Amino acid sequence: MGFETINAYAKAKIPFLFVTDFKGENIDVFPLENLAKHDIEFEIDHNHIYKQHPHFLKKKPTNYEDYLSKFDKVIQNIEAGNTYIFNLTQPTSIETQLSLKEIYTLANADYKLRFKDHFVCFSPEKFIQIKNNTIATFPMKGTIDAAIVNAQEKILSNEKEMAEHIMIVDLLRNDLSIVAKDVKVEKFRYIDEINAGDKKLLQVSSHISGKLEENWNECLGDILKALLPAGSISGTPKKSTVDLIEKIEGYERGFFSGVFGVFDGESLDSGVMIRFIEKTDSGYIYKSGGGITIESDPKAEYKEMCDKIYLP
Repeated sequence: MGFETINAYAKAKIPFLFVTDFKGENIDVFPLENLAKHDIEFEIDHNHIYKQHPHFLKKKPTNYEDYLSKFDKVIQNIEAGNTYIFNLTQPTSIETQLSLKEIYTLANADYKLRFKDHFVCFSPEKFIQIKNNTIATFPMKGTIDAAIVNAQEKILSNEKEMAEHIMIVDLLRNDLSIVAKDVKVEKFRYIDEINAGDKKLLQVSSHISGKLEENWNECLGDILKALLPAGSISGTPKKSTVDLIEKIEGYERGFFSGVFGVFDGESLDSGVMIRFIEKTDSGYIYKSGGGITIESDPKAEYKEMCDKIYLP
């Protein structure tokens, strides 16, 4: 129903917001003119001005031994050839006196969404953008603390990070080829600086583009369906890796690592829902993780997962 609704709204050029879960199985679509009554807020601003705030999140990460047992299962499957890169995520209990609405207001991000009293996300990662019959995606893979000496040179020369990024770029280039022609990598491994609470991070992205038919809006739902789940937060090969994610991670991602986006009547902009806080009966849960390859170090990956738990 959700993808068909997207097709219908986009064909009629009705502006709308869509929100999907990780696997693209649960999709909500809301005409923008009706958004307020659904208790949903969003903001997409690639030129937002960073606002300082004093708030932080008290976190209680899963213990390292539990993480290591799941990491080891990932490595076993990589060695067996079932996956080459696997995005391993875990839920972390956090404490804050802030409401989801307050968190949404304070957070700094290109893509912000508060979905009722269910979850809030403040993501730096684009999914796809469509404008003037051009579709583009921007996989973000590779993170380092900007305060490290020669941080940019270190992240760009790191062989493990390079291999991981190449695999994700290859995956997303193939994904775009399902729906577009003349697919090419416009820019490979460029650096974005991300404000991460009390510090700054450097994140590595690439820009891939392709050409769509002029009537792409009439099949926008089909385009999204073909591209989900997002490759940057699942892995490759996508189908077998997504199957393994359900078996190894041991929890429900739900809308975390899904996608939300806005069609304004002419163009589409969308983001991957990372940096994600969910409200549960037992309190707030922050979901985070990172890509695992055969060369990954478990302690470094565990630290990266914990470092990503912040309010920017």
